[in-house]
Amino acid sequence: MKILQVNKFLYPKGGADKYFLDLTESLKAAGHETAVFAMAGAKNLKSPYQKYFVSPVEFNDGGLKDKLKIPGRMIYSLEAKKKFGRELNDFKPDIIHCHNIYHQISPSILEVASKRNIPVIMHLHDYKLICPNYRLFTKGHICQECLNKKSYWPCLYNNCYESYPKSFLTALEMTVHHKWLHIYEKNIDLLIAPSEFMRRLVIKSGWPKEKIITLYNPAPKVTASALPEKDYLLYFGRLTEEKGIKDLAQAAKNIKHKLHIVGTGPEEANLKKQFQAEIEDGLIIMPGRLEGQALKDEIAGAQIVIFPSLWPENMPLALLESLANGKIVLASRVGGLPEIIQDTENGFLFEAGNIRDLESKIKTILGLHADESQRLKLAAIKSARALDPDEHLDKILKIYSKLAKKSG
Repeated sequence: MKILQVNKFLYPKGGADKYFLDLTESLKAAGHETAVFAMAGAKNLKSPYQKYFVSPVEFNDGGLKDKLKIPGRMIYSLEAKKKFGRELNDFKPDIIHCHNIYHQISPSILEVASKRNIPVIMHLHDYKLICPNYRLFTKGHICQECLNKKSYWPCLYNNCYESYPKSFLTALEMTVHHKWLHIYEKNIDLLIAPSEFMRRLVIKSGWPKEKIITLYNPAPKVTASALPEKDYLLYFGRLTEEKGIKDLAQAAKNIKHKLHIVGTGPEEANLKKQFQAEIEDGLIIMPGRLEGQALKDEIAGAQIVIFPSLWPENMPLALLESLANGKIVLASRVGGLPEIIQDTENGFLFEAGNIRDLESKIKTILGLHADESQRLKLAAIKSARALDPDEHLDKILKIYSKLAKKSG
């Protein structure tokens, strides 16, 4: 089968990009001819298809040139449409699997695929299809104000996207795509949601239920580490407001237990300022972004891996990676997290935003008898094995085959 994978970044910037890259490699290893379409960039992995890539644009931190390019790229990119068409003509895929295409690529490419009668799947790694700022979260609270599609302008009124100009542009983007052109609805054959929570929300927003399925992300292969556990709690991932890291840092401060915060992001400076004394005392350690073996060692040494999300977290790969490492996970009871973590069975849940409940659950886990702790770790590994990457690939290929036969 000839498969075209589409994602705006061709490097592991975040969980969605890592999934896209891993799936592409797995398809190649299984003997399928697999091409990619992305945005050009210095950080990209090498690709024989880079001659087709759309020119780079920086949405958040670009200069004047980027600012002038962004509106057209977000709303309807003729460049992306033309270059995508060239790749389709040359590669002639049986199926197209889109991941994150918004802002840097634009959905103009979907019309090209539709005109050639090539089935298109879209993987919902976040809530962008139904929420202008992709998080269902603004001003410190969960928000579903735009979910019914009646209007996307609350994004502007509430300034949901960092600034009023960006919020205006994002609200306009959603209005054009979903209320005027219906470009996603007309040109996508199937949506894949990584959680049942996500699937239900998308249906609630108006998508027909027969066009969306739930398929959990795969967990990494279970890995046993010879490193002993140490005396610290761990968060690893992006440092953003909706991740609830400030609550976790406050809880660690209150119970006086060491916490490692691994990652980078817009909240990094705020965290370092607010918890400067604790960082200087060594109670909170912020080593920045870790990758490869350094990150594996950090996970292996943690007593508890904590996901204190305030927003309706979908299905973070970091959570699945923690389970595969046999770690006791403590996660907020929000979004898709309770679909993987069953309270007291293979981990623990707490009420999102409730620091006292978070502190209480941390103390409970730290006080577990060795036998109970071991039971939970084995249950975590069992949960990870149930999300086997080989089985996941088989399910993906069955989806591809079914859609390809329909179009043929």
